[in-house]
Amino acid sequence: MSESAFLLLENKIADFPLLQSAQHSCLHYLDNAATTQKPASVISAMADCYQSCYAPIHRGLYPLAAAATALYENSRVKLAGFIGAEKSEQIVFTRSTTEAINMVAWGWARNRLQAGDYIWVTRMEHHSNFLPWQRICKLCNAKLRIIELHEDGTLNLDAATELFSKRTRLIALCHVSNVLGGVNPVGALCEQAAALNIPVLVDAAQSVAHIPIDVGVLDCDFLVFSAHKMYGPTGIGALYAKSARLEEMEPLLLGGGMVDEVSDETRSWSAIPARFEAGSPNLADAVGFAAAVDYLGGIGMRRIEAHVDSLTRRAGAALARIDGLRLIAPMTPTSASIISFDMPGIHPHDIAQVLGECGVAVRAGHHCCQPLMHSLGLSATTRASFGVYNRQDDIDALLAAIDRVRRLFA
Repeated sequence: MSESAFLLLENKIADFPLLQSAQHSCLHYLDNAATTQKPASVISAMADCYQSCYAPIHRGLYPLAAAATALYENSRVKLAGFIGAEKSEQIVFTRSTTEAINMVAWGWARNRLQAGDYIWVTRMEHHSNFLPWQRICKLCNAKLRIIELHEDGTLNLDAATELFSKRTRLIALCHVSNVLGGVNPVGALCEQAAALNIPVLVDAAQSVAHIPIDVGVLDCDFLVFSAHKMYGPTGIGALYAKSARLEEMEPLLLGGGMVDEVSDETRSWSAIPARFEAGSPNLADAVGFAAAVDYLGGIGMRRIEAHVDSLTRRAGAALARIDGLRLIAPMTPTSASIISFDMPGIHPHDIAQVLGECGVAVRAGHHCCQPLMHSLGLSATTRASFGVYNRQDDIDALLAAIDRVRRLFA
């Protein structure tokens, strides 16, 4: 990454009102894996929607409603373009990544699992990509199988000897671990699975904000992500699926807007994707979602990837030199945006509290990854995660705050 390109992103903090406010002038926000701050362009787009183009979607016949519907559907088009989907109809708006995964579990997998079938996940999965499959497998008398990890946090695919067996009905895995920060080889895995007609679901919640994604190249069957982790609003996410998979799915939620005709005994669903979006559509958040896509596209995903990668590596190298601090997974060529660590003898909550008092916002806890924590022999870690507005001074502040932790607990 050129120095000029890096300096361009160094100035991106100016785009974020909260980070520019006097109230938060000393804040070093390193909790981006949990949620990201919002640029002025996203906030303005949502405010403008409420002020000038708000009306019911897909229902009204008057001009304002038609304009609101067009705005909503244009947001879908932008999301499709952002991830390389062939058609906008392959994008389903959801409330979150979590809801999107549950839609696939209940609407697609439930009717395809038989006793003795396998669904595979990895040891590093967030609870939202673990619990739905655990429940569906128990309901259908199928087996939840787990891809274990090497000591460096990478997937031990060689040990998953039945991963591509005839009994495997789905593989569900994260693109980037929200604890370890490693980038999983989802492309190679999708290619091998596709050759055997095994569907793959990719949880892109931790990657979509800083790694270019093209579902056409990736060839995954399902891809899920949330707006709030990519500088958009909370309360909206997206499910991408191949058209054939959407045709195979049953709706998770039933109600208004997703059905064509209803009688006492029968019903017929609306066309895809409307059949999966029951209830009043979330117009303003869809507009904010699209504005976030525009913001990221305006910077360039390759540039963002290089910026975040550079910060992660600098921070990782510096943290690795601190006595009494242990990186949970060593930095590898496929690490991205997230660094988890622990300081034996000091609880991660105490570390996070002291860091917070120093103006450094990080996350401490099990990060909704208790199966992973159990395998690591830990109850919690401290996690720093980077975004477009982070700079070298955020790393410096993190290191200074950790030094304070060491002195306090010496």
